[in-house]
This record gives sequence, structure tokens and C-alpha cells, in this order.
Amino acid sequence: MLYLATPSSPEIRAAMSAGDLGCMTTPAQGNHLPERTLIGADNGKFGKQWRGATHWYDWLTTTVARYGTNRFLFGVVPDVPFNACGTLIESMPWLPRIRQLGIPAAFAAQDGSEVGLVPWDDLDVLFLAGSTAWKIGPAAQHLAHEAQERGLPVHMGRVNSRRRLRIAEAFGCTTCDGTYLAYGPDRNLPQLLTWLKEMRQEPTLF
Repeated sequence: MLYLATPSSPEIRAAMSAGDLGCMTTPAQGNHLPERTLIGADNGKFGKQWRGATHWYDWLTTTVARYGTNRFLFGVVPDVPFNACGTLIESMPWLPRIRQLGIPAAFAAQDGSEVGLVPWDDLDVLFLAGSTAWKIGPAAQHLAHEAQERGLPVHMGRVNSRRRLRIAEAFGCTTCDGTYLAYGPDRNLPQLLTWLKEMRQEPTLF
């Protein structure tokens, strides 16, 4: 599983360039992305800096053109955090437009998305968003397994602990992201890399 972070220190950037980490970027992030790193493009809706869908799509178009389609793991369509119905309505017009850019379109599943509110035929990556309780619970796990049965990769957001990493792995996620490295990167980067190494050596079986 590849952990996506923000390129907030020289050491983190080096780990990204070496392939040990991937990069998660948003419209609000101004950092130049490290060479060779794989990229997840979030929409920035989970926060206070959302400037509208037009601004987001212009940013995504420019970012894809700058770094090349082959480096992108996904682009996340606009969602409505914690609102499954709202997310489905918000997302549908943008899923094909992300695909038109030549990158995989990620749909951010929320609490309640499991009741027939995932547009399976229109997405390329299932992004487990929503509340913490939901995303690590049985409903999200069921969606993750359905995505895998359909041949779709799964990403989990807000993974900031060893336990959450193990849960994401158990769900079959191929990527995850979090802000763990944003707080004390000198201490947390070696710790995170150790956790990831442990997972490669001793996969989670539950």
C-alpha cells in the first residue's frame, strides 16, 4: 500500500522521489511536486479553502498538464463531506470530465453511500471518505470489497495511525493518505516508513 502525503520537508520529498511515499495535492497546496512521485489530486472540499468547482477544475487541468497523466493515481471529484446523496449529485457531472483529462476519476464515498449511492460504472477509484466511524466500519469494508470485485482500486483518506494503516490494508486499499507527517515530520517520517515496512513483511490478515 502506498501512503500519500504532502511534500512538506526535504526528507519527505526525498522519500517521495524514491518511491517510498506518494504525493497528495490539492488546489490550496503551493508546493512543487517531487520528481517521479505518484500523485493523488484531492479536491480540497474537506476544509475551508474550497473556491468552487470551476477553480478546482482549472487547477486540476493545469496540474495534470504540468506533471503528465502517467503520474496520476486519481483525481477526486467534488463531494459533499458526510453526505452520500449530496455527494452523488455533486459528483456525477465531474466524473466524465476527470476521465477526459486522461486520469482515473475517484468517487469519495460517504456515510450512507452503501445503500445504492455509488456510481460504479462512472468511477475508476473508490475513495473511502466520510466519518471516521463509517470509513473503518463494515459498510465501508463492504464497499471496498465490492470495488475490488469490480477490479477497481480503493483509497482511504485520513489515515494517521498504525492501526488505521492496518485497517486500510485489511480492507484491500492500494493507497491511503493522511496528515501524520505534517506534525513532527522529523519524528513521524521514520515511524511511518517503519510501519509501512512492517506491513510489507507481515501483511494484515483479519
